Amino acid sequence: MAAKSTAKEILGQLPLTAEVFWYLRQSGQPPVGGYHLDRLKGNIPVWLSQAKNSARNAQKPRRVIIFSMLSYWLEHSLLMSLTIAALGHDVTMAYLPYAQWKKPVNRFDLRRHNLYIQDTLKPVEPFITLVPLLNAPLSKELPAELEALMDGAAFRDTQYSQLREDVEKDSDLYRLRLERNRVHARRMLAQIERERPDVVVVPNGSILEFGITYHVAEYLGLPVMTFEFGEQNDRMWLAQNDDVMRQDTSKLWEAKKDTPLSEDEWERVRDFFAARQKGDLWETFVRLWQGDSVQAGGDVRLELGLDSRPVVFLPTNVLGDSLTLGRQLFSDSMTEWLKRTIEFFIKRPDVQFVIKTHPGELIGWGPAVYDILNDMFPELPEHIHLLPADAKVNAYDLVEIADLGLVFTTTMGMEMAMSGLPVIVTGQTHYREKGFTLDADSWDAFFELLRKVLADPRACRPTRKQVEAAWTYAYRFFFEYPQPYPWHVQYFEEDIERWPLEKVLADEGMAQFGESFEYLLGKPIDWAK
Repeated sequence: MAAKSTAKEILGQLPLTAEVFWYLRQSGQPPVGGYHLDRLKGNIPVWLSQAKNSARNAQKPRRVIIFSMLSYWLEHSLLMSLTIAALGHDVTMAYLPYAQWKKPVNRFDLRRHNLYIQDTLKPVEPFITLVPLLNAPLSKELPAELEALMDGAAFRDTQYSQLREDVEKDSDLYRLRLERNRVHARRMLAQIERERPDVVVVPNGSILEFGITYHVAEYLGLPVMTFEFGEQNDRMWLAQNDDVMRQDTSKLWEAKKDTPLSEDEWERVRDFFAARQKGDLWETFVRLWQGDSVQAGGDVRLELGLDSRPVVFLPTNVLGDSLTLGRQLFSDSMTEWLKRTIEFFIKRPDVQFVIKTHPGELIGWGPAVYDILNDMFPELPEHIHLLPADAKVNAYDLVEIADLGLVFTTTMGMEMAMSGLPVIVTGQTHYREKGFTLDADSWDAFFELLRKVLADPRACRPTRKQVEAAWTYAYRFFFEYPQPYPWHVQYFEEDIERWPLEKVLADEGMAQFGESFEYLLGKPIDWAK
């Protein structure tokens, strides 16, 4: 095996070796360890025909670069590219042939993966321009401003890849991410400087080469749109000249915070949260984080052995999630914040402290917060309860009996404020500083807030006006912050059946999604509207 790998490394550096092997031996078949794009290959003729038949002339055509890699994003990005081209714009889709991001790939196999993707995508040219970045020119050097970002980007990528915060900079994975990010930054810098597009569009914008593309476009001062998908069908998160995973809702809230909800809006948001608390799906929401039904508060107290002492509830985030990474404000990490908070409560037997780890950990591949904390504190006192991700306890039951909520960035903090609980927020989350939470920005401020609230939790509860603000914000965040979009990356196969390209490009689709495509092309989002 070692000899075979060495041979591939040598062959990968020789001109035309991979190309000759591809044409003589593989003839369009996917290379081992790479993509399998059979579904995409079958869809391309249909999509291309529909795009050409529905093509429009844009009043102000824009030059757009869309970056992509990984099979699911490649498929998604191609359909987005064809749609924007059909709307009358000049689209370049630049891509990398990586099938995954955590393991090195020898140059020989990488070139074969590249040829396979080129062969698959070839029919869409010249309707859109394709740029296989593997062979694209590199800038001579990386500007100091971009170089300064590489260490942090590689560290965050390593955290994301391992779903843990305590990663080593001398690890093979860290060095791989650092090398790939630097090379990609030089490639994208050369590509964008050469094309000078009107707008750059990239998924996520926070991690891996997606994040590097965002930073390069930002460095060059070009409009850059980042997008991701949450728990709703027919919706996307979209950020203009910002990392979408930061979920910056400040402009939306500034525009709408003083606009009261209508009766219909109140009814909608109440119905939504009633379903959320019960663990039911609702409207376009397709993900459940609560798998257990709501119980009476007394039942939960009995089940956990809680008495009449005040209860503090802390729901954790998923380690390594790109909505969590880099969100610390005064702690080194979420894990450090959890550790020091537990140490505080060990000395407070007058209070009962319940920590529930996020059920999303059940579908991850990294270490569980429960296990990390269990290793740190193998024997916790009776007044501290550490619940694993699969604990048969609905988090909303804990909200019902709690006197205080503590959160890093989880949206559960907003929901606790909606329930009238005082909530101390310690991380950089979207609902921080919106007027209905207690926001700590230092260790001293955090512990001071803790002592103050624990002295009289009832006196620190949010006012009626603040609770209404929390409900109003929740409506804005869940129903107005996401933009209409037909194809969710996680449910792509089902969505293209519901929303074929010709339907999206027809009047019906444009009425629902047309403005979102304009936002992707740089039209400023009018939150007041």
